[in-house]
Amino acid sequence: MTVQLLLCKDYTAFNHNIILIDEKTKLSSLGLSKAIVAEAENFFADKVGNIFQQQYESRSLSIVKIDATKEEFKIQEASRKAGNALNKFLNSKQVKEASVWNASDKLNLTTAFAEGAALSNYEFLKYKTKDKKTKSLTALHFDAKSASKKALDDLSKLVAANFFSRTLINEPLSYLTATQLSKEIQQAGKKNGFSVTVFDKKKITALEMGGLLSVNKGSIDPPTFTVLEYKPKGAKNKKPIVLVGKGVVYDTGGLSLKPTPNSMDMMKCDMSGAAAVAGIFIAATQLKLPVHIVGLIPATDNRPGGNAYVPGDVVTMMSGMNVEMLNADAEGRMILADALHYAKQYKPELVFDFATLTGAAKAATGGVASPFMGTASEEVKSKLRTSADNTYERLIEFPLWDEYGEMIKSDVADIKNVGGAEAGAITAGKFLEHFTDYPWMHFDIAGTAYLMGEDGYRGKYGTAVGVRLITDFLKNY
Repeated sequence: MTVQLLLCKDYTAFNHNIILIDEKTKLSSLGLSKAIVAEAENFFADKVGNIFQQQYESRSLSIVKIDATKEEFKIQEASRKAGNALNKFLNSKQVKEASVWNASDKLNLTTAFAEGAALSNYEFLKYKTKDKKTKSLTALHFDAKSASKKALDDLSKLVAANFFSRTLINEPLSYLTATQLSKEIQQAGKKNGFSVTVFDKKKITALEMGGLLSVNKGSIDPPTFTVLEYKPKGAKNKKPIVLVGKGVVYDTGGLSLKPTPNSMDMMKCDMSGAAAVAGIFIAATQLKLPVHIVGLIPATDNRPGGNAYVPGDVVTMMSGMNVEMLNADAEGRMILADALHYAKQYKPELVFDFATLTGAAKAATGGVASPFMGTASEEVKSKLRTSADNTYERLIEFPLWDEYGEMIKSDVADIKNVGGAEAGAITAGKFLEHFTDYPWMHFDIAGTAYLMGEDGYRGKYGTAVGVRLITDFLKNY
């Protein structure tokens, strides 16, 4: 359920009031009773926690203390986490509306708090037939001195884009086939104002997208290749930024079947890169960002049935390069390679690809950060790191040294689709690099796209990682 983010003239007019403070705020200046001030001072002095709550009759007061002595991006994250904590409290009390007043001098705490609270209200209840415990919170009202209407409106649009992506990720294959994924994106394009063109299997075959077609050979469902475009008047970039998203709607590992049953439990999330690209387009159009962007989404499921390709096969890619396929569970790079080659026709300024690509990336960084690597300039990388701080969707750069390229040389073809047991995330990146001739960055979101346990405002299961990160990058591009 989305939370409306509104302005109000008198935050005390509500039964549930929230006050944001930092360590410099004098509690005695908040207009509270001496008894409450004394109780709150003792609470914070004893370091019981950073959220003091006072309940009386039908009214409640929450005083949220944010440590504003840290780096700015850490202060913002602390505010989001506080928003998540208050969201939980308000929903536990079945509160529908509450007010927020920022009594700190740091006015930027307000938007981050609102972001954390709003993102925390996501639910995926489509398949519940009973015991639907929907969240009660419908609106947060902010003191007009603490926030601007534009900031709250823009945040609401970003949250809605994030929720769209989360829902795509959380949908099961029984609903979200490659064909249905393209339909969902088409509908989003009509609603939000970006163009969408879908290539069917006949068109994909005519384009000789060997990577996508080979992965699809084990499935009875056809593949799709979806092209998105948003080109506003007055776009700042003369050449487009291309966003590529891996759309494997379910991954069994193909004939290189995943080793244990529970290793497939979360494999409906293998299209999280595609979901991120779709969410970025919704955010960009809703926020009217003056940037020309193109999206490319190759989609299929990866099954061991039918005429599935087998380890040892040689696949001719759209680029004409021959790939020795030695592991059918390294399918994401096969479909991304065709999309990255297709991107060349746009003569792009930048290309970013997003993929739940390797278990090695997840093993290296877990759910804390996404490895990224590529050939874009240091200026672009620096801006990406700044956006990673701004959104707390953290990045860590992996190298693409020539030594890693040696690991994917093939004796029978140009390259092979896996290296050895080591450096799996990097050799996957080196594989993709072969299909680029432009400034490019690869984001391996295998650890951050889907969480089996709840993680604050990111929630549980689909996180839509990449949507907030790249929207911030484009906004400041």
